[in-house]
Amino acid sequence: MTTPTDDGMLRGPAPGGLPGSDDALGKAEAGDTVPVLVAERLSKHYPIRRGLFGHAQVNALNGVSFSLAQGRTLAVVGESGSGKSTLARQLTMIETPSAGRLTIDGVPVTRFGADVPPELRRRVQMVFQNPFASLNPRKTIAQTLDEPLAINTSLGRAERAAKVAEAMTVVGLRPEHARRYPHMFSGGQRQRVAIARAMIVDPGIVVADEPVSALDVSIQAQILNLFMDLQQRFGVSFVFISHNLSVVEHIADEVLVMYFGGVVELGDKGRVLGRPRHPYTRSLLSATPALRASDRRLQVRLSGELPSPLSPPSGCCFHPRCPMAIERCRRDIPELREVDGRQVACHRAEETEG
Repeated sequence: MTTPTDDGMLRGPAPGGLPGSDDALGKAEAGDTVPVLVAERLSKHYPIRRGLFGHAQVNALNGVSFSLAQGRTLAVVGESGSGKSTLARQLTMIETPSAGRLTIDGVPVTRFGADVPPELRRRVQMVFQNPFASLNPRKTIAQTLDEPLAINTSLGRAERAAKVAEAMTVVGLRPEHARRYPHMFSGGQRQRVAIARAMIVDPGIVVADEPVSALDVSIQAQILNLFMDLQQRFGVSFVFISHNLSVVEHIADEVLVMYFGGVVELGDKGRVLGRPRHPYTRSLLSATPALRASDRRLQVRLSGELPSPLSPPSGCCFHPRCPMAIERCRRDIPELREVDGRQVACHRAEETEG
């Protein structure tokens, strides 16, 4: 059952009433600060066939750990194939992790397997990269926004219509847009619809997978500002996936850098982007275009491509491309450790002064 609140939005039942919430992680003492999302060594492995009788395994995600506080934005960055979208599917419970633990609002959701309670699924929503592909072309905008309310709430038709109108106003759409179809909108307007659909069920966490990469630069700024306004107004937390570090610098509080399915650097935005300690983070930053000469960084050139997930390299997975690789990098897998106020998975992190 949903109930109205002072800000006009509708709040659903607290996750503490879900089955299994009596777990130690599901109970927070009064005054304790519990992160809204905690990932502990999340891994995802996909079995594949090789030839007629052969089998192999692709490790798309390898032991990813982080936490996210309410009203904060964690940016996940890395080149294509680094595991960003695979991580998004685990966080939104579209897929079940092969290993590890995912906790949302103090409830360990991985204990449910694929049978996660609907009340908990509603707490995490997703905004996809391509707004045209993620919207049903046969439904009007009003029908698109009404559907999650009809599925997830007990509101009547008139109440849902009022909620749809409110959501459209919040994201900057006009009332007459409700009767139109997705093909009648620009890319930026379609993404506003997608954001309204994610926000209309009052989630605590929104996972945004490259939400502005398909938009013009001027429209990107508008959508980013919309995300920030929604966070300030409703206290929602964002996991913002992007390969554009200029965008990340604008919106993020913390940055998680992924390579080959694992975390190589994690910490406060100012530390990670201002003084990167991992050579891969430095290479990403040096590839970011900058208009002002003062913002341009020393170029870090990487050779080769991402290694094949079917034959991962020994030791550090980044060593075949790393300009700082030594024999230890080829032999030993680096663990995430504290260096200069952030977590870094590099044997030579102390030597990579930004």
